[in-house]
Amino acid sequence: MVGFTTALQGLASSEADFNRAAEQVARVQVAATGSDTVDLSAAAVALIQSKNNFDANTKVIKVADDMEQSLLNAVG
Repeated sequence: MVGFTTALQGLASSEADFNRAAEQVARVQVAATGSDTVDLSAAAVALIQSKNNFDANTKVIKVADDMEQSLLNAVG
């Protein structure tokens, strides 16, 4: 189903975004030494956005699964 494929791609994208933001947060210690700079607020916002995107894609998968189950029940 198209819904599953799109949602799975969205989950993978959300995971990549989350990992990227988490890596930035992990580098905050390095930033304190002056060798690198990290915008902690932007990283925190990115973490929240990726969590929300992940949740939304999970809901899409649930709805697609419910629709498929309803179709199967109606057919047979």
